[in-house]
Amino acid sequence: MASIENSQEAIELSQGQALLYMNMFGFLKSMCLKWAVQQGIADIIHNHAKPITLPELVSTLQVPPSRASFVQRLMRFLAHNGIFAIIHESKEDHEAYALTPASKLLSKACSDHCLSPMVKMSTDPVLMNKFHQLGDWICGEIPTLYEAALGKPVWEFLEENPAYMSLFNEAMAGDSQMVDLALKNCISVFEGLDSIVDVGGGTGTTAKIISEAFPKLNCVVFDLPQVVANLSGNNNLSYVGGDMFQFIPQADAILVKILKNCKDSVSRNGKRGKVIIMDIIINEKEDDQDMTQTKLCMDIIMMGINGKERTEKEWKQLFIEAGFKDYKIFPLFGFRSLIELYPTLL
Repeated sequence: MASIENSQEAIELSQGQALLYMNMFGFLKSMCLKWAVQQGIADIIHNHAKPITLPELVSTLQVPPSRASFVQRLMRFLAHNGIFAIIHESKEDHEAYALTPASKLLSKACSDHCLSPMVKMSTDPVLMNKFHQLGDWICGEIPTLYEAALGKPVWEFLEENPAYMSLFNEAMAGDSQMVDLALKNCISVFEGLDSIVDVGGGTGTTAKIISEAFPKLNCVVFDLPQVVANLSGNNNLSYVGGDMFQFIPQADAILVKILKNCKDSVSRNGKRGKVIIMDIIINEKEDDQDMTQTKLCMDIIMMGINGKERTEKEWKQLFIEAGFKDYKIFPLFGFRSLIELYPTLL
């Protein structure tokens, strides 16, 4: 009996070790992804117009023959994690690498929705350093995780470092481009509106998508003056600089990530006014493991600025505290949902 128990314990400990090591070396996923983006591998495969073999890839990358096996091992790892696909060609059973939906998003040539800037920002060593400060930050009194790592708030750091500000804007624009896919699935949300303000809308990627889909809808991008400076709009798209914690321009609908002051900006329009939120709703019971993992990762990322991702129960409590009376949730493609908030009951 003791032998069986010891054997079971050994199995459990070995499985525990495998799980521990997988988490311990989890950073290798992002580092190998960074390598693929730096080398432009997605574009190389796209331009090749068919799956590319290892010798062809090594030649294009101009990798010394002595290091060709390193490329093979990196591509194997990335393929195992769904970034690329390995195709077995019938002749001589050669392996070739093809794009997957994930790696198509790394190529500007084959997708209008390129997330390479997001990869570059997320894997930048300076910006990643904040997570080495988790222990000291949680036990200390420094306001934010970014301040623990950079010695100053992240927005101040970005303003003082134009290269990082540019990288940040490119990353946010790439992420916003994915909204285009989601909006096509929820056109009804914007029907009947005459005006909408995108609060914290950055350079206007999301607002441009909405304005093009609804030419009669007046779209306003509202962000900090330094963000919208020198940006020009068109017939139904304009830019306004200001501080959302001081005021928000009034409109039929407010597209926002933070609820402060939003109710006052729509409540004067009666039942017609609403706030629109596109954000994450954590649902561990219904989402599959990969989707839940992504959402929980985003929650840890938000910790850097003292933000968080929420369950529906947590969202509902936030809505009540902000004075809203009713809401609707529309699941979108990907890990975000669209939420409509109403200052009065429907």
